[in-house]
Amino acid sequence: MSNDLNASSEVMLTTIDNPFNPFEQFTSWFLFDVEKGYNTCSYLARIVNFTEDMTEQERDAENERAIDEIIALNPLNIYKKVTADSYTSAGN
Repeated sequence: MSNDLNASSEVMLTTIDNPFNPFEQFTSWFLFDVEKGYNTCSYLARIVNFTEDMTEQERDAENERAIDEIIALNPLNIYKKVTADSYTSAGN
């Protein structure tokens, strides 16, 4: 099954000032995000266009498309796209 490939290429949206790893420290990451008023999860939920008939692969692609859109239209330049690998290799 391709779960290993999906896990290594999974992406998440975060802010440049959030010190927590959203893959491994989601609760701390989320609390920091909400405390700062970013509400990144809610923002992403408003942009993403999931449908009930999407496969997991299609949902992953749509999630990444929405993340890319948010970053492209980000006037404050506070968002960035991260992967689990970027935290292990760069120590973010």
